Amino acid sequence: MDTKKLRQKILDLAIHGKLVPQDPTDEPASVLLERIKAEKERLIKEGKIKRSKKSAKTSDTPHYENVPFEIPNNWVWTTVAEISKSILYGVNESAKICGAYKLLRITDIQEDNVDWDTVPFTNYDESKVGVYLLEENDILFARTGATVGKSYLVKGLCESSIYASYLIRVQTFKEILPQYVKYFFESGFYWEQIERGSVGIGQPNVNGTTLGNLRLPIPPINEQERIVSELKKWIAVITSIEANKNDLQGYIESAKSKILDLAIHGKLVPQDPNDEPAVDLLRRINPKFTPCDNGHSEKLPQSWCLSRLKELCSFLSRGKSPKYSDNDKTIPVFAQKCNLKEGGISLEQARFLDPSTICKWSEVYKLQTGDILVNSTGTGTVGRTRLFNESYLGQYPFVLPDSHISVVRAKTGIIPQYLYAYISSNKIQQYIEDNLAGSTNQKELYIGVLEQMEIFVPPLAEQQRIVQKIEELFSALDNIQNALEV
Repeated sequence: MDTKKLRQKILDLAIHGKLVPQDPTDEPASVLLERIKAEKERLIKEGKIKRSKKSAKTSDTPHYENVPFEIPNNWVWTTVAEISKSILYGVNESAKICGAYKLLRITDIQEDNVDWDTVPFTNYDESKVGVYLLEENDILFARTGATVGKSYLVKGLCESSIYASYLIRVQTFKEILPQYVKYFFESGFYWEQIERGSVGIGQPNVNGTTLGNLRLPIPPINEQERIVSELKKWIAVITSIEANKNDLQGYIESAKSKILDLAIHGKLVPQDPNDEPAVDLLRRINPKFTPCDNGHSEKLPQSWCLSRLKELCSFLSRGKSPKYSDNDKTIPVFAQKCNLKEGGISLEQARFLDPSTICKWSEVYKLQTGDILVNSTGTGTVGRTRLFNESYLGQYPFVLPDSHISVVRAKTGIIPQYLYAYISSNKIQQYIEDNLAGSTNQKELYIGVLEQMEIFVPPLAEQQRIVQKIEELFSALDNIQNALEV
């Protein structure tokens, strides 16, 4: 279930007047708007607020003409400025460890919440601070940067707080429920207006005038209350679904890890006493093969054998440092970023080899179907493992690995998919983590660590059964994962 689309659909229904039924006895929103205008005039005369500048976009056209979409008869189209006592930029002050006031910044607002205990302090002129003091149900609006357009309904105030200059505060009149306006600020129609009104390429921003000119539909106050009540119920349900969805995604990842763990310990599929023992298989591959002493390792099934990775590979090596070409796009070079974080392989971000240097690469470096590619440098990416297939080549004749990639190519008799599953398991990923060299910022996996890696080798027939079972179980889990994303 796509909960983001569901949330937007419900908000869309709400602002179109289709979420809750209208009540013909409700006072029309046009009457409510007239009271707001009268109250605004009174406050202007008393000098408590300033008259907002009339925008060039402001029109005397009646609200029922040129409307963005149809709304119920007792609703009215208006602007954010018309329903607001104040639209005010924050203060340009520095954050301090201690001070007279809390200073709320854009960065303090995360996932529509504020941890007030972590909000810094500041000092400000007491004679001027009054207009900037936050009140419950103020709406704060991010006017610049990556979060431009995001809003926050102030709640949980426990001490005097003001807000920083990258925020704009909207204070509505009492005839308008702030929570209704906040929900509007999450709707698709709102975001369409923000995208049209934002300026700047590197750092998009929306100013107070643009914010004030945003159009929004206003229902009667009683219907605002019904809408807010209904939206709270729906959003609680959606939030619960999202939490369960995240839990389920975590369970899926845990299940995959458990499947691999069972597989490499001989517990995923039953052993068959008729299978050729792994030690005989390995001696056919290499007559000089000597099994490892597994006295300190986990107990293996009787038909299994312990080996070092180097004994199982026809090629085990880091790639080479290439000379790149900015013009020739014939031969891609496989880099760590080609091993995608979310799984799979892509050559879209690959750079290309200078063709004049191809003679320095022997044929063995050309990646083949079944090659296991291990990221071998870099904190956060080292150890990431993917299985190569020549179908990834697309239009390219072949691909070569750079020096940050280790290539593990299995000998005949060792199924690459089994070896890939083994190296991807938590057991081996932890082994890699424990044996990295280098500094914190630049970890490195030496080829010798891979060569000495202990591998539990099952008989060939059991390798096949294990790979088949892993594919079957992973496919079922992936189907569940895909269903969550629909």
